[in-house]
Amino acid sequence: MPKKKTGQRKKAEKQKLRQKEIRNARENVDLAAHPCNIPMECDKCQKKQKNRAFCYFCQAVQRLPTCAHCGKVKCMLKSGDCVVRHPGVFTTGLGMVGAICDFCEAWVCHGRKCLTAHACTCPLMDAVCLECERGVWEHGGRVFRCCFCQGFLCEDDQFEHQASCQVLEAETYKCQSCNRLGQYSCLRCKTCFCEEHVRRRGVRAPGRGPPPCPRCAYATHVTSDLAMSTRSHRYGRQPVANYDDEDDDHDDHAGAYSSGYAAEGGDYSSYEEDDEDDDDDEDDSESESQSEEDAPPAPPAPAP
Repeated sequence: MPKKKTGQRKKAEKQKLRQKEIRNARENVDLAAHPCNIPMECDKCQKKQKNRAFCYFCQAVQRLPTCAHCGKVKCMLKSGDCVVRHPGVFTTGLGMVGAICDFCEAWVCHGRKCLTAHACTCPLMDAVCLECERGVWEHGGRVFRCCFCQGFLCEDDQFEHQASCQVLEAETYKCQSCNRLGQYSCLRCKTCFCEEHVRRRGVRAPGRGPPPCPRCAYATHVTSDLAMSTRSHRYGRQPVANYDDEDDDHDDHAGAYSSGYAAEGGDYSSYEEDDEDDDDDEDDSESESQSEEDAPPAPPAPAP
């Protein structure tokens, strides 16, 4: 029989597990809650934006800057990690900062750990929006990740991208290696895999979750749990934009292509308008002919 655990040993094991969870939670911080990406309101123009060293709109400096790595506003002298020694018990404002990160454009405090670790572990190192291709320095909003493909998104395009991200780059839900229905979908490769072709030698699924993608090793999702849609095509002539009056060259040649033909039902309003115009022309011609018949004959010309 194994030895019975004492109370001190149980307490030590619980503390060890708790410290491990704290370390894992510190490494896997959500991007929206990271100190370098927290919301900030400018003291001068009162506009909300991402945590920055200088305001994106008025270039003003914050009265109480926040560290982009540890998130603290006040530096205490008791920690003993300060590179710059400051008088007094604590310091705030510009007396606390030590550098500006080139990736997230935020202040980093003068702590030795923050100065040496943040530049290599900044989560916004390659933060370029998938939709508008803007970096941190090119827009003032916060940066988010797509919950499907884990790509970077700016604050303006996050909802539009996530609404259109669940689209497969195929016309069916079948596996590309065979003709069976794909049970697992990779939202980064936009492909489906069956139960057989999603497995790969040497790669195991984490716990009891779905297996990773055999192409990019990204975690797959069960297709039935997602609102996935396939790629669709619209054949035939599509309606085109109306040209301006100045484009005389296009008016002669593009008139036949703007009538609104489409594969899924066209717009026949132009034909109805043409029929009404033709009916009006016929009515005008009939009224003119009747007026000519009802008119009295002209008197004969006098003889010379």
